[in-house]
Amino acid sequence: MIKITLPDGSIKEFAANSTPMDIAKSISEGFARNVLSANFNDTTIESNTPLTTDGSLILYTFNDDNGKKAFWHSSAHVLAEAILSFYPNAKLTIGPAIDNGFYYDVDLGNNALSDKDFKKLETKFLEIARGKHEFSIRSVSKADALSLYKEENNPYKVELIENLTDGEITFCDHSNFTDLCRGGHVPNTGIIKAVKIMSVAGAYWRGDEKNNQLTRVYGISFPKQKLLTEYLELLEEAKKRDHRKLGKELELFTFSQKVGAGLPLWLPKGAALRNRLQDFLKVAQKKAGYEEVMTPHIGSKDLYVTSGHYEKYGEDSFQTIKTPKMDEEFLLKPMNCPHHCEIYNFKPYSYKDLPKRFAEFGTVYRYEQSGELHGLTRVRGFTQDDAHIFCTPEQLDQEFKDVIDLVLYVFGSLGFEDFTAQVSIRDKNNPDKYIGDTDTWEIAENAIISAATDKGLDFVIEEGEAAFYGPKLDFMVKDALGRNWQLGTIQVDYNLPKRFDLTYKGADNQLHRPVMIHRAPFGSMERFIAVLLEHTGGNFPLWLTPDQVILLPISDKYQKYSEKVLESLENSEIRALVDNRNEKTGRKIRDAEVSKTPYMIIVGEKEEQDGTVSVRKHGEGDLGTFKLEEFISLIKTEESKTLKKF
Repeated sequence: MIKITLPDGSIKEFAANSTPMDIAKSISEGFARNVLSANFNDTTIESNTPLTTDGSLILYTFNDDNGKKAFWHSSAHVLAEAILSFYPNAKLTIGPAIDNGFYYDVDLGNNALSDKDFKKLETKFLEIARGKHEFSIRSVSKADALSLYKEENNPYKVELIENLTDGEITFCDHSNFTDLCRGGHVPNTGIIKAVKIMSVAGAYWRGDEKNNQLTRVYGISFPKQKLLTEYLELLEEAKKRDHRKLGKELELFTFSQKVGAGLPLWLPKGAALRNRLQDFLKVAQKKAGYEEVMTPHIGSKDLYVTSGHYEKYGEDSFQTIKTPKMDEEFLLKPMNCPHHCEIYNFKPYSYKDLPKRFAEFGTVYRYEQSGELHGLTRVRGFTQDDAHIFCTPEQLDQEFKDVIDLVLYVFGSLGFEDFTAQVSIRDKNNPDKYIGDTDTWEIAENAIISAATDKGLDFVIEEGEAAFYGPKLDFMVKDALGRNWQLGTIQVDYNLPKRFDLTYKGADNQLHRPVMIHRAPFGSMERFIAVLLEHTGGNFPLWLTPDQVILLPISDKYQKYSEKVLESLENSEIRALVDNRNEKTGRKIRDAEVSKTPYMIIVGEKEEQDGTVSVRKHGEGDLGTFKLEEFISLIKTEESKTLKKF
């Protein structure tokens, strides 16, 4: 008998060689029908793998990320078999699961695959799936594996196998199909009930443009047709909410190849939106004791050598800027923190002066590969709502908690109510990725975990996700479409104060190192606005939206009254404009709806005579007639509901 520990902590005994599926059936036949894969003692295994020792077992369904991974990885095998049925001379390479679905890279030789071929691939895929072929993993010697793929004249698989060690090579079989694979599959193909080929693209072998270009086929699959239908509907909604599309329609930002890829240009409405977000945070920061600073867009190479950024990112970032002076080099600023360290070094501090909180909306530059650029979410120049707190070790806990409060205030005022926190710690098996010693890392990691626990945050710990200089607390926000975004970060850093020789005089009259907290509630203005656009669909909170009210006079005769109403609104600090185009009122209303202006005021003879306004609300329609003072009160009340107090 073997003892199996389940996730709830219970320990049960089973006969040796029992499989995860046997154990699932002992829990419930219904549950077992949904089990896709398993994890035994931190190793991914198949649901039919015999268990021979005591250990901890986790069973995964499609509701679990690891269950989806096994489902989609298995689907990639089925896709590869379907491709081979039409292109028998194609050479297979790799087919991993990704965040949403899977892909398979194939060398089609002189053949080409386009969206016209998607339907036949889907049909063949489902035909194979309905065969309910079991996935089976078997070990293969390196010699036999090489022999097979050399015989098939597949240099890609041969290259993969040559980099593996004899004894760790496995093949996965299903139907009449075999593929090099490490494992992690669903029990059989019949579990896959629905599939959609999403797109086809070019991809260089191993991501190196010097290698052959392959055909990458993307797909997604589900255990129920209903789930696929819902997913495709969600994609359509996501297209409508795409921040690149909305940014153009709402005239917020644009890009120019003459300016350069990944360098956004903010149009007047977008600039006003950014400024309101910045002003909103500046007010809160002032209340929280932050002091505003400003730093240049470039810095001496020596600055980033001292901070460690050059060693970690120098080769992959913008190259140095030369000057007429020999051996003088500058870099576009990749981070604000080294500059803030030098601001701290401006004068000596006592423990009584701390904490010092320096804040800056600082623009930084990082060279992203052109293929990775994506609207505002991945750019080469972006502005961080950066701040750095220099405090004593005794002040760290409270300062960190205060920053958590500030982040939660930002999220609450912008409608991000559904989020989790992630404590990102170092990868203990790869110490070379980080600067600093083990002891200070452990102190910093424990400080974050303690603060997150005391604040009652729902958090997970992710190993290997820390910054190179310290651990961090990242906030993962779920948007209106259920997608997760990393917004807002707080980091504890014992290393930069040491590298910059930062000190303060303690109560013992000796010099001590301050602790440094890096924080950015927005993260970057560009990415935050992109996520906010897609989350709200362009329907921003009233306090933030570029134009709150648009006045629609039904003819030129009422232009003067419209201007009078506009002046009253502006005197009440309500952002409004007049649509005085020579268009019918119906057209003006439709255009105002498209521009997502929250309120429309219709101005005609009756309104002018009575000194009133007829009000329509975006997405809701006619609200009736209001005295102007009543309407202003309506706007102010709605603003106060969405803009939280700090």
